Parts: sequence; C-alpha cells; structure tokens
Amino acid sequence: MDTWTPADMTDQSGRTALVTGPTVGGLGFHTAAELARRGARVVLAGRSPERLAEARAALRELHPTAAVELVKLDLTSLTSVREAAATAGGFGPLDLLVNNAGIMAPPYARTGDGLELQLATNHFGPFLLTGLLLPQLAASEDGRVVTVSSLMHKYARSAPLDDPRQESGRYAAWQVYGQSKLANLLFTVELERRLRAAELPVKALAAHPGIASTHLVANGPLSRLPGRSTLGQLVTRTVSQSPAAGAWPTLMAACADLPGGTFTGPAGRFELTGPATVVAGRRLARDPETARRLWELSESVTGLRYP
Repeated sequence: MDTWTPADMTDQSGRTALVTGPTVGGLGFHTAAELARRGARVVLAGRSPERLAEARAALRELHPTAAVELVKLDLTSLTSVREAAATAGGFGPLDLLVNNAGIMAPPYARTGDGLELQLATNHFGPFLLTGLLLPQLAASEDGRVVTVSSLMHKYARSAPLDDPRQESGRYAAWQVYGQSKLANLLFTVELERRLRAAELPVKALAAHPGIASTHLVANGPLSRLPGRSTLGQLVTRTVSQSPAAGAWPTLMAACADLPGGTFTGPAGRFELTGPATVVAGRRLARDPETARRLWELSESVTGLRYP
C-alpha cells in the first residue's frame, strides 16, 4: 500500500471508537465523521459539554443513523481523565482510541496538578487515558490506539525527560510543543513494545496531519509566527489542506491493515499535504532508551502503572 484515502476504508460496523478533541471542523470531528459514515459507534470526548453537543448534532446531520456517545474529558486534569475513563467503561469493549486532542504553543501556564500545560494536555493526559482504557481495548480482541503527533516533533531539541512540575529557565512555547509531539511518538514506540511483550491484542500507531487549515492553525499562534521563522516561511509559502484531508493519516492508522508502531502522514512534498502514507519521523522519536525513560517518568507523574 503506497497511499491511502477514505475510499480505501472498509466497513466499520460493530466497532466502537473513542475520539478525543472532536470540535466541529477539526481533525477529530472529521475522523469521527468518517468512522460514523462507515458504521462505527463513535464516542466523542471533549472538555466543553456545549461543543460536544454541537459535534453530535453535526454528526447526526451528516449521518442521521450514527450512534454517537459523549464523554466529558479535560486532559489538563488527571482527575477529569480518570472520571472520563470511568464513564467510558460503560460502553464496553473499545476497538479504537484516537488520542487527537491537543493544544499548540499557548502562553506559559500550569495545570491544577502542577504540570506544564502543553505536556499535560498533549502527553500526560493521553498517557493516563490510554492506560485506563487498555482493558477495554484488549477486550475487543483487536484494539488499536492512534496518537496524533505533528511535524513539529522534528523541531524539538530533546525529549521532555525533566520533571514537568519544575520550572527550568525561560519558557519557549514552540520548543515545548515540539517536545510534546515528540513525546506522542515515543509513547507509541514504548506502548507498542509493551503490548507485544504482554501479548495483548492491541496495536499502537501514530499519525500526523501535515498542515491542515484547522482552527488550531488558523486562529492559534502559528498564524503569528514571524516571517523570519523557518516554519513561518513554510506556512506562508504552502497551501494547507482541508481538515478533512488532514484527518486521512489518522484514519489510515485507525483502519488500514498496518503493523503496530506504524507512523502515518501525508504523502506530498515535505509531508505537508496529500493522501496518507507510511512515514518515518526523526530518529530520536524511535529511540527505545528515550522512550523507556519517558514512560517511567509518565508513570510517576500520572500515578498509573499499565496493567
């Protein structure tokens, strides 16, 4: 398989998929919409009850017979993550978990748990959620975890292995964002290794959307990058793709016949746009020792040892 689009999707009837960050118009929404169109029951997990209701209404407008459930989930709060996982326990076996929700380079802030906001939202929250839902994923006998990363993982100078509760020097929002997206890939590498060692019927995969014109990009700090910035120049010189197309790599990772540990992204030049395909990522994102160290840190921070 060289490239993939939703035209390659098989029937998803009988599958239950939990998708985080399903705001209407975003990557998560389009991921959930395609899964619902193909017959999957979708569980939308997000922070705002109002936006969740909007997403459910929009999905049912597109697909009137869609089975849609809602779960309140705030990834910045470890307590909220545990409560969301408990609610999701009522849905029975899970075939798919899509860790899509995230934030991009906001001003410096700390969560109620004392964690830096981006790492909490983009890595530690999904780490905890995945671990708590792992028994349900295994119960499906063919579970899959897809974690959405970013091209920005290539810009991280190092993996986030320091204590996230401690401040260390001047805050560089884009560096921390890149680190959080690098963490998504390291998490996938180590999760897949542990799943195989435990002989559990679950796969871990990752995806990135390239550059898609979502609200996160259009209205976020990416739109205010200085022209001398390498990424800023890249964005201004490149036509981004639609959010629907940006969801294709996630859908490929979620539905295509791929081995665990696969990383998908756009097939176009520089992995910015185009149909989905298998991509490599940077070497650090596949380093087993770094992945192991991040996993141990994540267990300590979240207080969860995976079953």
